[in-house]
Amino acid sequence: MPKFLKGLLIGAAVLAVLGYFGFGYMKSQTKKASPEEVVTFQVDGASITVDYSRPSKKERVIFGELVPYGKVWRTGANEATTISIDKAITVGGAALAAGTYTLWTIPQIDTWTVIFNTKMYPWGVNYDGEPQRDPTADMVKVEVPVENLPGPVEQFTIAVEGDPAALILKWDQVQVSVPIGQ
Repeated sequence: MPKFLKGLLIGAAVLAVLGYFGFGYMKSQTKKASPEEVVTFQVDGASITVDYSRPSKKERVIFGELVPYGKVWRTGANEATTISIDKAITVGGAALAAGTYTLWTIPQIDTWTVIFNTKMYPWGVNYDGEPQRDPTADMVKVEVPVENLPGPVEQFTIAVEGDPAALILKWDQVQVSVPIGQ
């Protein structure tokens, strides 16, 4: 093998290894700022597991600035948020079959559109920062009103609360509630 080709192959291998470890390091640093959380809830005999990353407010204006109004948001940070359900449920009155979905939202001042999408995405956004969501894979879309909270919520939170149950998304001074059940 010619010396030049051998050097080129070794250089490419070194760059590949550095890229692999560099991306892993960058990903771990990103997750420190927005830690991953996995939470499981029981609703009418159905198990609902949410896997998401929790960005913090850090004295920023969230909705309308960091998260623009009228644009699709990956609803969290890092990888796309996933929701797995083991039995069919209703979400905002619409039927949602058992399975795993990615969660997307379109925040507005007074309402949000909450979207359950059937495709899995390796990261929530592409290199340009644009959401990777494929709208043709949307299974359920629900529009819900915004509730203004009396004080700020520092870290983005997803929970299931209430009777009847609702999927709650809250951050900064905003909360939305999506009715869920069987």
